[in-house]
Amino acid sequence: MAEVIDTQLVLDGKDLIRKGLDYLNDKNYEGAKYNFLEAQKKFTALKSSDYISICMSLAAMTTYFLDKNSFKAVLQTINDAVYMAQYSKSNTAKLFAELAQGNINFDEHNIDVALLHYNNAKELASDNDEFLMTDYINARINQARGGMDFSLPMKSDPLVSLVKIGRSITALTDINVLLKVIAEETKNAIQADRCTVFILDKEKNELWSKVALGMESQEIRFPADRGLAGYVVQTGESVNIADAYSDPRFNKDVDSKSGYHTKSILCMPIKNNNQEIIGAFQVLNKIDGVFTKNDEDLLVAIGGSASIALENAQLFEQQKELYKEQKQLFESFIDTLATSIDARDKITAGHSSRVKLYAMLIVDALNMDQHDKEIIEKAAILHDIGKIGIRDAVLQKEGKLTPEEYAHIQQHVRITHDILEKIHMSDDFRLITDIACSHHEKWDGTGYYRHLKGEDIPYGGRILAVSDVFDAITSKRHYRDKMPINNVIKILINDSGSHFDKSIVDIFLAISVDKIINVFLTESHIQFKDEDRELLSHYNLLDIYNFINDESSDKKHVVDLFNHYYAGNEV
Repeated sequence: MAEVIDTQLVLDGKDLIRKGLDYLNDKNYEGAKYNFLEAQKKFTALKSSDYISICMSLAAMTTYFLDKNSFKAVLQTINDAVYMAQYSKSNTAKLFAELAQGNINFDEHNIDVALLHYNNAKELASDNDEFLMTDYINARINQARGGMDFSLPMKSDPLVSLVKIGRSITALTDINVLLKVIAEETKNAIQADRCTVFILDKEKNELWSKVALGMESQEIRFPADRGLAGYVVQTGESVNIADAYSDPRFNKDVDSKSGYHTKSILCMPIKNNNQEIIGAFQVLNKIDGVFTKNDEDLLVAIGGSASIALENAQLFEQQKELYKEQKQLFESFIDTLATSIDARDKITAGHSSRVKLYAMLIVDALNMDQHDKEIIEKAAILHDIGKIGIRDAVLQKEGKLTPEEYAHIQQHVRITHDILEKIHMSDDFRLITDIACSHHEKWDGTGYYRHLKGEDIPYGGRILAVSDVFDAITSKRHYRDKMPINNVIKILINDSGSHFDKSIVDIFLAISVDKIINVFLTESHIQFKDEDRELLSHYNLLDIYNFINDESSDKKHVVDLFNHYYAGNEV
C-alpha cells in the first residue's frame, strides 16, 4: 500500500512542478514559488534527492525574480542543488540547475556565462527531457545570441514562436503559406491582436501581402511610400505608437473602412543579410498594454529568420516561373516537331494528336500519376517524328507497299530514336525517347526495331501500341476508308497477348465510348449532342462489339448511334 501512496506523491509533486513552470511563464512569481516549495515538501517526504534538487533550483530562480538583491543567496542555494543533482546522478536535476543559472546570468547581462549554462542544459535535455524544456532552452540560446533583453516568456512563448519561424525556413516554399505562418507566429510571440507581413516588390515599387489576420485573406497592394509600412520601408526606421489616433502618421480611413479600431502599432522593416529592406512587419494592438522594447527586440530576431525564409520562398517562386516558361517552350518545340509530320502528309494529319488523346484515356483509366502521364503524353506526340526521314514516295503512296518500301518505312522508329536521343535534356526525356520508339514493339517479340518482348517493352510503349493501331485503322488513309468498328475491336481482341499487352487492351475496351467519340470528332465538324453523349456514356467498346455480334441484341440503336459519330456523318 505504501508503494501506491509513494507513486501518487511523485505524480502530485511533478504536477506541482509543471504548474509552477506555467506560473513562471505568466510572470506569477509568487504562485510559481509556492508550487515549487510545495513540490519540494512532497519529495522531501519521499527522500527523493533528484526532485528535491529540481525544486531547489526552480524555487531559488523564482526568488531571484521576486527580489534581484537576493542574487548571492540564490546562487548559493543553486550550488546546493547542483551538489544534490550530482549525488543523485540525475540529468534532469542537473538540467534545471544549469537552466536556473543560465536565466539568472542572462538577466544580469553575463551573456557568455549564461550561454555556457544553456548549452550544458541543452546537452542534458538530449538525454532526458521529462519536462519538455528543449524548445525553451533553444529559444533562450537564440535570444542571448541575438542580443535581446532577457524577459520570461508570456503564456504564448515568444521564443518557441521564434524557433517555429526558424524551422519554417526549410519547411515551407510557398510564399503565401509562409507569410501566414510568420504572421501568425509573430502575432502570438508579440501577444498582439493582428499582424501583417508586407513584401517589397521593387520592380513595381509596391508593398503587397496576402495576410491580414482577422480579416478575409486577400492580396493587398499599395505604393511603397504609403502608410506606416511604407514609411518604415522608405526610412528604415521602426515605429512604435502607443496611441494610434494621436499620431498624425496613422491613416484613420483604414479603420473606418474595415470597422477595426487600432490602438497601438509596432511597425518595423524586414532586412536581409545585406541589410537591404525587403518588407515590413505591421503588428497591431498589444493585448496587454503597449508594445515594449522587448517586443521590438523580439521582432528584430523574428525578422532575421523571416527574411531568410522569405527570400528563399521568393527565389523558389522565381524558379517555378522559370521552369514554367521552359516547360512552355519545350512543349511548343514538341508541338512544332509533330506539326512538321502533318505538313509532310495531309491525310495523316492529326494522327499524333489522336494517339496522344487515346493514350491519355488509357492513362486516366489506370489512374497513373501526373508525372508519368506527362511523360507518355509527350512520347505520344513525338512517336512518329522519325517519318521526317522517310521518302515522300513511300510515305504518301496510295496502295500496298512493296516489301522494300515496308522495310524503309519501318526505319522511322529507329530515326525517331536517333532524333530524340540528340536532344536529351533530362532523365525524363530519356524516358520519352524510350517510349516513343517502342510503339511498334510487340508483346511476342516480333515487333521492331529492337524486337523487345513482354514486360521488357516500356509500359508507355505498350500503351502507345494500342493507341497507334486503333487510330491507324479507324482513320481514313490514301488507299482505304475507315475499318468497320467491329473489325477494329476484333483485331484488338485477337491480337491481345501477341501484338498487344492484354491488360492494356482490356482497359482500353472498357473506356466509355462517349470519350472515344470525343477523339473521333477532333477531325469532324459535327456536334456531339448532349442526349447522345449521355446515352453512349453507359457503354464501352466491348459492349459495342457484343451488340454487333449478338443477333438477338436489343441495342442495335446504340450501335447505329455510335457508327453515326464514327463515320462523321452530318445529321
